[in-house]
Amino acid sequence: MTMYSLLQVAAEAASNSRGLGFIGAGIGGGLAVIGAGIGIGRIGGSAAEGMARQPEAAGRIQTAALIFAALVEGVALFAAVIAYQIQGKL
Repeated sequence: MTMYSLLQVAAEAASNSRGLGFIGAGIGGGLAVIGAGIGIGRIGGSAAEGMARQPEAAGRIQTAALIFAALVEGVALFAAVIAYQIQGKL
């Protein structure tokens, strides 16, 4: 093998790993958003069910649900930011 072909093989291997890194970062960010959507959906559904069962506690349930949804969203945002930072390092 000549020196040129070795460099060409090395360049192709580097571009393949970079592409796989982009795919991994995209999947990571997507899974974070999907997980947050599922979590917030369950919080909302459970809060609505709780308020329907005990209307007198609706204010406390709504406040707790809002705090829990914010925590889930914060974790998802953190995961998405990390995934995109990983993508930028490639």
